[in-house]
Amino acid sequence: MLKRMFVAPDPGRARLRFAARAVLGIGLAVVVCFLAGHSLVGAVTGGLAALLALFTVADSTVRGQAVTTALLPAVGVPVLAAAAELHAVPVARDLVFLAVVGAGVYARRWGPRGHSLGVFAFMTFFVAQFLHAAPAQLPELYAAVLLSVLSAAAVRFGVWCYERRLPPAVVPSPPAGRGLARVTTRQAVQATAGAGFALVVGQLVSGQRWYWAVGATWWIFVNTASRGETLVRGFRRVLGTVIGICLGFLVAVPVGGAPVPTAVLVAVAVFGIFYTAAVSYTWMMLWVTLLAELLYGLLGVLNPGLLALRLAETGVGALGAALAVLFVLPVTTHAITDAWIQRALRCVHACTAEAAARLAGSATADPAPRVAELEQLLGRVRLAVAPLVHPLNPMPARKRRARRVVALLDDCAREVRGLVAVAADPEASHDARLAAACWRVEAAVEALTAGRLEHVRGPAEPPAEPALAHLHGLERALAALAEPLRAPTGSRLVGA
Repeated sequence: MLKRMFVAPDPGRARLRFAARAVLGIGLAVVVCFLAGHSLVGAVTGGLAALLALFTVADSTVRGQAVTTALLPAVGVPVLAAAAELHAVPVARDLVFLAVVGAGVYARRWGPRGHSLGVFAFMTFFVAQFLHAAPAQLPELYAAVLLSVLSAAAVRFGVWCYERRLPPAVVPSPPAGRGLARVTTRQAVQATAGAGFALVVGQLVSGQRWYWAVGATWWIFVNTASRGETLVRGFRRVLGTVIGICLGFLVAVPVGGAPVPTAVLVAVAVFGIFYTAAVSYTWMMLWVTLLAELLYGLLGVLNPGLLALRLAETGVGALGAALAVLFVLPVTTHAITDAWIQRALRCVHACTAEAAARLAGSATADPAPRVAELEQLLGRVRLAVAPLVHPLNPMPARKRRARRVVALLDDCAREVRGLVAVAADPEASHDARLAAACWRVEAAVEALTAGRLEHVRGPAEPPAEPALAHLHGLERALAALAEPLRAPTGSRLVGA
């Protein structure tokens, strides 16, 4: 875990810029709120709104990101009003909260924008509970949300819009389906059930801080698709919370809410959240926990008992998520893993076809977007197989096969990148053997994705010609994939 944090590659310093911009944007939002005369509660609300605007919006284009950011208050303000108005009516408040949970997860079927709006709606309701927002505070809180989203947008799209120099991000859509066969529908039901459990048990643990349990359940479901992914994420959330609480005893409790050191530490925690989010959920949760502790210190309620209560509520939320994914419309790890692997293999073929067409002289063929899509799909494959390669997985055979599949897919990606690099050379010429090699790649991919049992042949020794060498390397990797993908258990990945 330490290696992933400190040695993880950061191409183009993307994570560093992402985190530094977040500190700048959230800092500006808090300053603007104070300059507008808002109270500490208003400033905290604004800072959290800015954090969400900078963290959750992930459309593939800058224009799409701007549109989604503009829509955030339209979702957040009504939810904030409902949360504050219903604070004195617990039953109605709880039912509306669960409805927000279900709708927020269901909205993910509409891609990154639906995901962002769903997260913002949930967190707005959560923050209202966190701050015990009353109806009389609503005008101030509305203004804080609007000012903070505008401040975050000014930094993201005006002061430091580094995405304008980057190609549009490729965001793979989740596996499709209808009704209860659709993953997002099942997850909406699961999340609502898990949140209902967390809400009831969380209130038995604490009538004041029960929302922590619901929040834990919600965030465990974010960016997961199968029961295995959700269970692993729940484990990592609890682990990150434990480490964060230990760090809180060393840092947040001694500071005691003093404004200047707390502000510095909040900036460090925000940077840590954004910098580690892409590489380690455990580390991200460590920083989230520390940020929550620092905010409670500012509000004057931080003490060791509160930290112990946070851990207990997090455990309740993780248990709720685990029970939901195990017993409520479960989505198997195999089903999700198999879907992402097949999509990655089909993308390998598409990359190969585009590169071959480019080598053949086509002016319209462009394999670069396909390569970017392949990288995203391989990231989804790694996320899907994470439960199988987790250290706590008690089935070593499945772990070995999952690692072999990922390694061979990485080999495919490396050969595809090499082939595309050769195709980009204007002096590269077409070789008649390329068509035959591409046809063999297509046949191998079709055999693997269709589950046919015919033998996938590997090529002979690779030729010296670069394009053919990469194609032959790709053929060998596809041939090697046949064995782990055709395990004799009725599952292409050993019934995972």
